[in-house]
Amino acid sequence: MNQEQPEQPVEGEVEQSAQSGETSEVDELKAKLAEKEEEVLRIAAEMQNVRHRAERDIESARKFALERFVEGLLPVVDSLELGIEAAEKENATLEKIKEGDEMTLKMLIQTLEKFGVKAVHPIGERFNPDHHQAISLQPHDGDPDHVVDVMQKGYLLKDRVVRPAMVVVSKPK
Repeated sequence: MNQEQPEQPVEGEVEQSAQSGETSEVDELKAKLAEKEEEVLRIAAEMQNVRHRAERDIESARKFALERFVEGLLPVVDSLELGIEAAEKENATLEKIKEGDEMTLKMLIQTLEKFGVKAVHPIGERFNPDHHQAISLQPHDGDPDHVVDVMQKGYLLKDRVVRPAMVVVSKPK
């Protein structure tokens, strides 16, 4: 009875087979690592491009932030120049010049309001040190700490004080 037994691999063949499996696994891991390194480099380059683009956009915004505002003021400049020319003519009257100045002022105020600038003219309001600058106190029959006169209007730019109103504040008699 001669039964055939499966051949047992020789010890060297087992090691070679294991090394061959490990080698292919190592090569596979090296390829994955190289792929991930390349992906990281692409992401880093993209982030650098985004940062440069954002810096250019910010610089451009700073450079041209006032462009629309200036465009809004140019008609006011034109109106003032026309007013000066009209005042130099022989038939110019003080009434016409005043009318032109009032129209120009109205145009300027509308332009300022369009861009978020608002005048502060607080007569009768309670004194607010955030928006008003008291230049004097005046005895008054009304409520104390209220604005009774405005010496110079203040201005806000989108609720931020550009210039406080210079005011006279009431005090009890």
